[in-house]
Amino acid sequence: MRAEFPDFRLGNVLATSFTATLTERHGDAVERIPTPHRLIDWLAVNGLAVDSCTTAQLDLARELRESIHAAATAAAIQDALPASAIRIINDCSIQGRAAAILTPEGNRQWRLSSASCVEDALSVIAADAISIIAGERDGKLALCASPTCQAAFFDTSQSRTRKWCDMNTCGNRQKKARFKANQRKNPRSAE
Repeated sequence: MRAEFPDFRLGNVLATSFTATLTERHGDAVERIPTPHRLIDWLAVNGLAVDSCTTAQLDLARELRESIHAAATAAAIQDALPASAIRIINDCSIQGRAAAILTPEGNRQWRLSSASCVEDALSVIAADAISIIAGERDGKLALCASPTCQAAFFDTSQSRTRKWCDMNTCGNRQKKARFKANQRKNPRSAE
């Protein structure tokens, strides 16, 4: 990993992890794939290694990311899916050459062609987005309760009432803010 860039937020769902490459969308936004090489890093960490990436491919990846975010946000609030987002997700889904393979452990894994390119990896991400937005997987799309984040995430908790996209960042930040507010209200309780 390149140390000069912010860490990736990795999750269990490929599509929403991809949208988390831009965080704090309603605050001081943090771009986690600012360069083509950083996109290559993210893809490799997520099992979609490619050899190279151009600026145009990075732009396409960001366009897909924002389309997934827009469609997932609409689905989470049960609003109409934006037509432009649907078009971009579908276009990316059909452009790539990737195959689902079964591992000896019984898991699905994606294999890109030997001459894989960014578009192949983006097709896998788009297909994953389609499966969660279409409701094909066990879980529910939700939005992070942090007012500066509001990231779309896929809630697979038993009760489907998760509030934060990531407990270690947004959830922890909110808990600290509540704790500090309580300390200011009740300064003697800290003694």
